[in-house]
Amino acid sequence: MDNEKIGNFLAEQREEVEDDLQHYFLTFEDYWERKLWHELTDTLLEFYAEGKSAEQQIPVYDNFVKAFADKINQLKLVRLGLSTAAQFDDDKQRLTFLETLAKRVDKPASQDAFVFALTSVAGVRLRLGDSAAARRDLDKCETVLDSFDTVEPSVHASFYRVSADYYQSQNNFASFYRTTLLYLACVDLDSVSPDDRHRIAYDLSLAALVSDTIYNFGELLLHPVLDSLANTEHKWLRDLLFAFNRGDLGAYNILQSHLQSNGLLKRHEQFLYQKISLSALTQLVFSRAPNDRSMTFATISEETKVQLDEIEHLIMKALSLGLLRGSIDQVAEVAKISWVQPKVLDKGGIEAMHARLREWDGGVEKLGMWIEGAGKDVWAA
Repeated sequence: MDNEKIGNFLAEQREEVEDDLQHYFLTFEDYWERKLWHELTDTLLEFYAEGKSAEQQIPVYDNFVKAFADKINQLKLVRLGLSTAAQFDDDKQRLTFLETLAKRVDKPASQDAFVFALTSVAGVRLRLGDSAAARRDLDKCETVLDSFDTVEPSVHASFYRVSADYYQSQNNFASFYRTTLLYLACVDLDSVSPDDRHRIAYDLSLAALVSDTIYNFGELLLHPVLDSLANTEHKWLRDLLFAFNRGDLGAYNILQSHLQSNGLLKRHEQFLYQKISLSALTQLVFSRAPNDRSMTFATISEETKVQLDEIEHLIMKALSLGLLRGSIDQVAEVAKISWVQPKVLDKGGIEAMHARLREWDGGVEKLGMWIEGAGKDVWAA
């Protein structure tokens, strides 16, 4: 497209936009004529970030941006393309547009841009129900990403976000949980809308609860995204996670009152009771000093509020999952625990740990005084 056609197009678009956006088109024409591609790209990104620019984004991309697309930073080109794709009403049109964009940047020097575009292609395929094709696209992206030493966080964030959507669509709760946490590690939480933060916190909480491989919620409990549930209708879910973490069987009462309104939790009711019981067991062991972890089944039942006839199976389950290490004397009904999986401590847990450290310090001091008294002249300070 020659300069005259570009100039005419920009003049037409300038007349169609609102007054406060017209200056962008004068700048576009100026930078275009002077071939200041970097400045032109950054100004386009500013324009595309304007909410009022939505109607102009598709024509500007098709009739202006494509004219110099190979001359600008390809990652920024994809950002412009993704914003443009969002303006299509139909996912099939959006998919065709994004596939063309991905092919355009699929060059050795711009593989980061290719991954950025291809993850969006995979996201649209997921929405269209083609999960197999989405998985192939994501596998291709993962292979390319593994070959990089460094890549912009936004590229990784896009990959993790779409991967998490894929795992959620497959009810793979553990992979969804871990991948979403990786996504959150790549983004500034303030840049995520309040509605999206709430949705992510809600979905993460459910995944943590119903996954049969996640028994430690520490990373989620410490993440500020969980605060998005506070003072909302889903505050109970946040409370439930903290109750789980401290091994409070009262968590089951919280759960019971919300089972009917959540089909996923309802389907996992029996499993969740077992998970709460396991958490109560590990918390009991964790709260005891290492030299005081030989307990009778009756003691465990009394302190965890789990039925006595369920204790042996519960301990065996904890051992098989790697939550505990130790042995069981079935005849004497005694469990001897040598190790427990570390937990995230709340304020009460930290205070208890502080008390145990003071107790240990006092014990060391008494031992030192005894040795000094018993050794007398032999003792050397």
